[in-house]
Amino acid sequence: MFDSAHPPELVETRFESHGDRMNAIIYVAQGAGPHPTVILLHGFPGNERNLDLAQAIRRGGWNVVFFHYRGAWGSDGVFSFGHVIEDVASVVAAVRSEEFAAAHRIDASQIALVGHSMGGFAALVSAADLSEVACVASLAGANLGAFAMAAADPEQQAAIAASLDGWAGPIRGMSGAELVAELRETPDRFDTIARAPLLARKPVLLLAGARDEVTPTAVHHDPLVAALSAANAPRFDSRVLERSDHSFSSDRIAVARILVDWLRTGCDVP
Repeated sequence: MFDSAHPPELVETRFESHGDRMNAIIYVAQGAGPHPTVILLHGFPGNERNLDLAQAIRRGGWNVVFFHYRGAWGSDGVFSFGHVIEDVASVVAAVRSEEFAAAHRIDASQIALVGHSMGGFAALVSAADLSEVACVASLAGANLGAFAMAAADPEQQAAIAASLDGWAGPIRGMSGAELVAELRETPDRFDTIARAPLLARKPVLLLAGARDEVTPTAVHHDPLVAALSAANAPRFDSRVLERSDHSFSSDRIAVARILVDWLRTGCDVP
């Protein structure tokens, strides 16, 4: 039933991270709320924004916050992988602020991170590091630490840098070679596997595609599943969709259903 007093809304806004402004939109769920809220994180460079998932999540009763990192898609500043981690922390803090939460019907105690590809990496690392995040879902999530390890080989280093340059599109900032150097300088900072003991304390959903050639499951998904199992994580769900590529092109409706069901039943605040 339509709530004319508290209708669903699409709000344009901006967040600030370390002095730079980042473009953002908020899908506000219907109802007086306050509503649990997903911060939806896109990959590199962000051609697949997963906004169909944002709409499905909102229909499920959650708000969705979507933003572009510094140096991406017209946001101010310079892009780097380290900046992505900082930007997520800045947005989590802003969304949970008393004024912002009240203005957008947000339950500041129930914030979830959902990310795709590089955004999955950012969601996992940030959920491990930020106590304010209640739960996390990674869709075809990248372990940038694995790229850092692969880049120890000069040929692989050149190939990864070339791939990043080729995908860069609307990214302003570091070159592919500079991004690889950033990974190699502090590899532990970008390793999702090392975060498993911290992630094990929270509800975690890991989705992957068996046909994914960008973040293949054997390198990016399976080792994290094993690490969470070894950490005795009591509340994590992992699934591999057999028909899916990196963008889940064959299974968009299935992914939406899995994600919304998990948010409703598995992403709870103890």
